[in-house]
Amino acid sequence: MERVKKGDDVVVRSGKDAGKRGTVQRVLPRDNRVVVANANMVKRHVRPNPQAGVAGGIQEREAPMDLSKVNPYCRTCDRGVRVGIKTLEDRRKVRICRTCGESLDS
Repeated sequence: MERVKKGDDVVVRSGKDAGKRGTVQRVLPRDNRVVVANANMVKRHVRPNPQAGVAGGIQEREAPMDLSKVNPYCRTCDRGVRVGIKTLEDRRKVRICRTCGESLDS
C-alpha cells in the first residue's frame, strides 16, 4: 500500500518550499517521486507549436520531488504526519495517522 496517493494533501518537509501545503498531482512510484501543486516550481523554455496550440516562451511548472520530502497532512492534528497501515475487520487496509490514529482515507 502506498504512503501517498494522487489527490492527497501533503506538507513539504525540506528544501526551498519547506512548510508549504499542496495537493499531489502525480505519483511516480518507479522513481520514488511525487509532483505537488505549487511546490518545486521550475522554469522551462518552450518552443511554439501552432499545430498543438502551444505558445512559445518561458513557462513555470511543477517538477517532481522526492517522496521522502513530503508528509501526508492530517486534518485532526493540523500538520504533516507519519503514516501507518491498519487492517479493518472487513480486511480492507487503510492508512492511519501515527500521531492521533485517525484514518487518512476518506
